[in-house]
Amino acid sequence: MRKNSKWIVLLAVCFALFFTLAACGGGGGDDGDGDDDGRITITYGLWAEGEEKDTVQRAIDQFESEQDRIRVEIVSTSRGEYEAMLNTLAAAGNLPDTAIMAEGMVMSWASAGMLLEADDMFANFDEKPLDSLAFRWEGKSYGYSVANEVLLIFYNRDKFNDAGVDVPPASVQDAWTWDQFINVAKTMTLDANGNNAHSAAFNKDNIVQYGVMFDGATWMLEAWTLANGGGFYDPNDPTNVIINSPESVEAIQRIADMHLVHNASPQFGTNTNDIDDHLIDNAAMFINGQWSVGVWLGRSKDVLDYGVGVLPSMKSNVTLNTGGPNVIFATTKQAEAAKEWLAWYAQIDNAWNLVESGIWMPIFPSWYTDDAKLRRWIENPNFPPFEEYKTAAADYAMSNAQSVAWYWVNNTDQFNDVLNTALAPIWSGQSTAKDAIDGAMNALRAANRGN
Repeated sequence: MRKNSKWIVLLAVCFALFFTLAACGGGGGDDGDGDDDGRITITYGLWAEGEEKDTVQRAIDQFESEQDRIRVEIVSTSRGEYEAMLNTLAAAGNLPDTAIMAEGMVMSWASAGMLLEADDMFANFDEKPLDSLAFRWEGKSYGYSVANEVLLIFYNRDKFNDAGVDVPPASVQDAWTWDQFINVAKTMTLDANGNNAHSAAFNKDNIVQYGVMFDGATWMLEAWTLANGGGFYDPNDPTNVIINSPESVEAIQRIADMHLVHNASPQFGTNTNDIDDHLIDNAAMFINGQWSVGVWLGRSKDVLDYGVGVLPSMKSNVTLNTGGPNVIFATTKQAEAAKEWLAWYAQIDNAWNLVESGIWMPIFPSWYTDDAKLRRWIENPNFPPFEEYKTAAADYAMSNAQSVAWYWVNNTDQFNDVLNTALAPIWSGQSTAKDAIDGAMNALRAANRGN
């Protein structure tokens, strides 16, 4: 979700070069004549190495075996280098035909005319992805997320059972209030002598287990501002920044106070180990995205009995949904072949290993309503018990998820970079949320405008 702060300048240069270079043979796809075997070659950009790249290649092999018109070639690098790679290829007029794109990049590229519209991508299929997963600029979609990821509570079941404390609720109807969440988090926070954070004998300088940890991504804080009746942006005007509203400020201060006042979490952004390591060693709960099931938690199921619950409520209960989208670049000469490949790859069976492992949640509505599909998806080794995960993740995604702002707001990467810097003194207790955010509003508004 991060990028070079000067990438927007490069985009302007790229846009000026696009059509000149494309006329000279730029772009990642075939020139339209086809290969010797009559196939058209298109390219697909992604961040993947090793087994992950091999997994995508297996899907491509399957796609190529099912038809004899289109060949797909991978263009890839590591996640940390991926956005720079796309910018470099754009400047050279050699973008791939299609790619998965970091969420925060989409609106800037779409607004610059660098992506093709995707409204008709699923015209030949019985089901379209969830509307919440479409990246829309000026009323038109330019990509659909490859997965429907939501924020959840993950917890160590054994730690709760040993403490005699009820586990996090798995349904919105039973969700904790914020005060209840604080109470449980303090109960599950222990010092080296076994005292919890409610005890007068508790030593906050010698904590061996935190009640809760939060992923340190700045964009995830939007969930709490929305749950408290605020937000980052005015839902009726994406150019109106409202993170300085009393509701948003209060929500962010509450996250900081979990460390500063309640001693129930580490300072925001300082826990750097993988989630499964924390839940095994020094945390009872961890709030992060659903992808954690496949990326971390499944690999530790032999030593970690983990569960999943819904987020606590503030004024309401809100989780965020997100997922990197597949897009088609405007420089492609093979738009129809590109759409055919991406629509095929979006079908659940064609990316099944990513769903089965818990890395991706399905993007089609029927996988949330059809019991047979739900069981096929959830009753797999990496997942917690079916009924728990169904209500805490699948049902929750359909009932309480709001799309992260980058689905409809431009320049969110720049905004989040500025916000990340502005919030730093809040987490350390050097500033209140109100003072820090008020002091950064001019910079935040400028970032929202792309300046």
